[in-house]
Amino acid sequence: MKRVMFVCKKNSARSQMAEGFAKTLGKGKIEVTSSGLEASLVRPEAIATMKEIGIDITDQQSKPLSDFQAEDFDVVISLCGCGVNLPTEWVKREVFADWQLDDPAEQPEIFPRVRDEIKERVTQLIESLTEEFTPVG
Repeated sequence: MKRVMFVCKKNSARSQMAEGFAKTLGKGKIEVTSSGLEASLVRPEAIATMKEIGIDITDQQSKPLSDFQAEDFDVVISLCGCGVNLPTEWVKREVFADWQLDDPAEQPEIFPRVRDEIKERVTQLIESLTEEFTPVG
């Protein structure tokens, strides 16, 4: 089972929504967590936007990347363009991607659009990570 880390600047919105989608859509297929270059609080707008589509992230907490070891993860996804600020060992995992999504914290009205973009990308990520393990025939 692949282990996925979603990372963002403050682990308050985009990475939290990605974690929520991955835990829901990838249940039993991947292990997932999220973190930030620094920890903060999960934004109420992120919680509300996810709740609108039936995913509850109220129990998720913001965590600093420094609480984790890169070698414990196969996949690292940056959601904010912060990949350039990640320590080298994090960007050299089996899979690394920098999705560079708009920051809804700066424009709360875009939370639903960003949420939907994250869902689409997380869905594609889960499919790409699990298709190699699907038995043929």
